[in-house]
Amino acid sequence: MFVIRLGDGRLRVPRSLTSADGRLIGNAYVEIAPGEPDYERYLSEAITEEEAAERRRRWREDNDELERVFQAFKAEQE
Repeated sequence: MFVIRLGDGRLRVPRSLTSADGRLIGNAYVEIAPGEPDYERYLSEAITEEEAAERRRRWREDNDELERVFQAFKAEQE
């Protein structure tokens, strides 16, 4: 998950919710606006929505070799 810079300047920051014993309950995004705590810290690593979409597209297209290797491994295990 990425920190995403929205067109209006707000940031969409990934957050995880865990139980008291540390188990993951879920992942979500929260939005923070300029001036809120941690805004400047997250801004340095933020990407635009378009950059996030491009990364997802590249991952889907570029993982063919990884998927082939995994499928071969999986077939050997059966």
